[in-house]
Amino acid sequence: MSELRLGNPESPQSTRAAFSHTAAASRAERERRYRAKGWWSGERLCDRYAVLAQRFENRLAVADSTGRRLSHGMLWRESGRLAEKLTEGGIGRGDIVILLLPNIVDAQVAFVALLRLGAIPASLPTRTDPETVAHVARLTGARALVSLERHGTAPLGDIAREAASTCGHEPGVFLFDEGAGTWRNTPAGQRTPLPASATDLAHIMFTSSTTGRPKAVMHSEDTLAALNIGFTDRFSLGPDAPIFFASPLGHSIGAIHGARLSLHTGAPLVLQDVWNPERALEAIEEFGCAFTAAATPFLKDLVDARWPRSTPKLAPLRSFLCGGAQVPPSLMEAAQAHFPNTFVTVLWGMTEGGLVTCVRESPSEKLMSTAGIGLPGLELRCLDAAGGTVPAGEEGELVMRGPGVFIGYFGQQDLYDSLITDDGFFRTGDLARIDADGYVRITGRLKDLIIRGGVNISPAPIENALADHPDVHAVAVIGHPDERLGERICAVVVAHGATPSLEDLIAHARAKRLPKHHCPEVLRIVDSMPMTPAGKIRKADLRAIVTGDGAASGDGA
Repeated sequence: MSELRLGNPESPQSTRAAFSHTAAASRAERERRYRAKGWWSGERLCDRYAVLAQRFENRLAVADSTGRRLSHGMLWRESGRLAEKLTEGGIGRGDIVILLLPNIVDAQVAFVALLRLGAIPASLPTRTDPETVAHVARLTGARALVSLERHGTAPLGDIAREAASTCGHEPGVFLFDEGAGTWRNTPAGQRTPLPASATDLAHIMFTSSTTGRPKAVMHSEDTLAALNIGFTDRFSLGPDAPIFFASPLGHSIGAIHGARLSLHTGAPLVLQDVWNPERALEAIEEFGCAFTAAATPFLKDLVDARWPRSTPKLAPLRSFLCGGAQVPPSLMEAAQAHFPNTFVTVLWGMTEGGLVTCVRESPSEKLMSTAGIGLPGLELRCLDAAGGTVPAGEEGELVMRGPGVFIGYFGQQDLYDSLITDDGFFRTGDLARIDADGYVRITGRLKDLIIRGGVNISPAPIENALADHPDVHAVAVIGHPDERLGERICAVVVAHGATPSLEDLIAHARAKRLPKHHCPEVLRIVDSMPMTPAGKIRKADLRAIVTGDGAASGDGA
């Protein structure tokens, strides 16, 4: 109360103090409600899994496409041995450790080992380039990187060592040799203290930004548990509902709804590393998988895949959550025809949290045309440009607040604060309509990220790589609609003299060390760019021009 009485009550300082006091009280009340509802229990995932591992000691915990399988008892013992090795290498409670691991059994072993130590996993997909791994290690002050020496043709060990040597401090490097089945390590150097905003930090996941640098999304044990609890209740999951995952564990969808959810429920986690729809169908049948979440291309490929058996495709699978890119109604209809035993729904969510799906009771029209309704406790609104709530059915920016929403961006407190409204809602940057029944229809997005096959790709590094091509006068990179992937990477170019080819641009980008999967796949040549008075390209107008003027100039692999 004294804070409100000091100084001029109309001064900016007093206004900020009053707002801070009110916001804190409102946040505390919400958190009290989350605990009262059981969404926040304060239980550590490791403590929960320790009980389940003992209860289901001899039942399958994790399997991968190499044929390796571990029971819960074996997973607990192997993770304990790795935890000892990590401890010997200097890793302990509160240390951030980057996981750069594919969808193999040992990824789950490493994850559980970190949980047992009280360390903080920071999950990255294996296709992350060395510069980004180094940036992430530098941003988070990572204590160590955990990876493989080599996986297929990918030199993951070299990437981890390069990142450790260039990030500016001395993180340890722990590498698993798949052939020998052993771990080798370089001990960690100096420990970096966590910032005050990371007090409740339990897991870091990364999402692209319009600057081209990943944002480090922070979640607590409670926010992640709320998502796991919501899915467990909504889709009737438990120890007898095996989870299939072909989406990378290094992405948020794999980390939350694969690695963590299987430990939360005690269910087997069945992993596929290299995507193959026919083998995915066989694995789901073999293990009786009941649940999966994946991006639109996975669903499309499963619809198109050959299935010579007499049983329906995906017969054991009760729920398929499809998100990350637009899911055309025609694909939803095809899925219903091909998978008569499976409930398929659009999943909308972000690395920052949220999560919206339909439920089995949803009307057919809602199932086909919306992303569904939020998990229990998730509050959703659509705001106009002035920040006011728009009426039901009208378009606005989607904002969210709830027990499964993240707690901040590591090392970017100002960015986090700029995206939180006065009453605690997070501005998603997506445009949507919410109908009177609470069903969400995503209509677009304010941000310029390209969502290709469920993966967010920032256009900025691609534009930078192409901008100095001798035949490029101006370039903008946008998403081009694609039935299978949702969007492909489209370079829109104003030519300078000779007209460049798509192959020319790809070669130029690769020479600039742009990852292959970030190279343009579609090329459009235009006479000029639509511009704002301030000289910025109007990408919304550019998309309208590009998608309405005929066939693309070329398609990549």
